Amino acid sequence: MAKHIKQQVPIIPASSVAFLKLLKKNNDRDWFAKHKDEFIIEQSYIETFADALLAELNTHDVIETPSGKKSLHRIYRDTRFSNNKTPYKSNWSGSFRRATKQRRGGYYFHIEAGNSFIAGGFWSPNPEDLKRIRDDFAYDSKPLRKILKSKSFVSTFGTLQGEQLKTTPKGFDAESEAIDLLRYKQFLVIRKFTDKEVLSDTFLKEANQTFKNMRPFFDYMSEVLTTDVNGIEI
Repeated sequence: MAKHIKQQVPIIPASSVAFLKLLKKNNDRDWFAKHKDEFIIEQSYIETFADALLAELNTHDVIETPSGKKSLHRIYRDTRFSNNKTPYKSNWSGSFRRATKQRRGGYYFHIEAGNSFIAGGFWSPNPEDLKRIRDDFAYDSKPLRKILKSKSFVSTFGTLQGEQLKTTPKGFDAESEAIDLLRYKQFLVIRKFTDKEVLSDTFLKEANQTFKNMRPFFDYMSEVLTTDVNGIEI
């Protein structure tokens, strides 16, 4: 009788985080060139994890990103417009794009020693989308506030995050009951993880559950961005 072999859960190995620590201390092209083979090995572990996370995501959402490898961001930094000229990032990161124009919002993961997190939301809404979002908040903020105050949201993310204006956005009432929401320029949800949590065999499950807990927020924002005031698809 064949024995049942338990499938191993993909994890982030300690060696992948250790490599990032070394890279941060030796952030130059000569060191990286000498350790390129090590980088490729560690990156392959992150690709495997990202593939598993993508598979989990696709059980409760529809993702356009075709593979874990395609989700990963390059380790090379764009230094053209930055005062920081170090050539490499000290993190592994990746993002997953939701499929179709009716599903808005993006998923993101970031692995870095002492600064790992799972995030999602709307990083840079175009002016038209931002106006539509603010119009909806100004008209009735109760549906969003209900989501932001839900047990699931608060226990996972705490509060809505993102860059905000210090003043009232043009065209809106400074006395609006939704002024706190109207000032947002970004709409982000973030959950931080300790190094111990990232390296545990439950991280894949927790990362996926974190993404799942974004859905009420994503579904609400998607409706705002894809329908008119009468609920008709734009």
